[in-house]
Amino acid sequence: MRKHERILTLGAMAGLSAFLVFGSTPPAQAMHIMEGFLPVKWAIFWWVVALPFFVLGVRSLTRITQENPELKLLIALSGAFSFVLSALKIPSVTGSCSHPTGTGLGAVLFGPQVMTVLGSLVLIFQAVLLAHGGITTLGANAFSMAIAGPWVAYGVYRLILSTGRIKVAIFLAAMLGNFVTYLITSIQLALAFPAATGGIWLSFLKFAGIFAVTQVPLAISEGLLTVLVWNWLQAYATEELQTLKLLRSHS
Repeated sequence: MRKHERILTLGAMAGLSAFLVFGSTPPAQAMHIMEGFLPVKWAIFWWVVALPFFVLGVRSLTRITQENPELKLLIALSGAFSFVLSALKIPSVTGSCSHPTGTGLGAVLFGPQVMTVLGSLVLIFQAVLLAHGGITTLGANAFSMAIAGPWVAYGVYRLILSTGRIKVAIFLAAMLGNFVTYLITSIQLALAFPAATGGIWLSFLKFAGIFAVTQVPLAISEGLLTVLVWNWLQAYATEELQTLKLLRSHS
């Protein structure tokens, strides 16, 4: 496929993703961790923890775009994919919700540091434009969805890739990256709201148990969808995948 055709195809997919979010997604009452839900000390703590990862991610993203400017559209597509999936929310625990994250794809393509930036931008836009999440809770949400999830997804991908099964690696990366996001969220909520009897551990079990009902099938679905997108990229973004050294003969 010629270069201008690939650009048009990638642009069309990114544009469709934006339309699906802005044109068809109604304002949600349920959020990741909603504005003002965390005590101030925990909101500040997670901001402090997340900021260094974001700074390193900006440096990594800048380097990639300077060395390979032709990858900018694929980077935008990765962000749009995460935006769309994480905007599809199912109410779960009080003050939170279950939803796909879409961060596994970007982590596989560009690494977890770049996905930290993309995921954080997704969370900012959702908080401002869609009333999903919040600014005070942005640090906590970014740590779970844009830091912990992508790092786990990338680690799983690299580990399974050594077996030569790239699609299995992508599926498990996206699935486990999603699920880990909600384990971290459960820990965050348990730390902020320990049970009167049983403390943090019992609170974590309660939050994680409720999340699991919706999150397990969502994680599996996200893994399958990410593999479908990978198949699409193999067909329409061959040169970009070769530039990233991700398109292998056994894929």
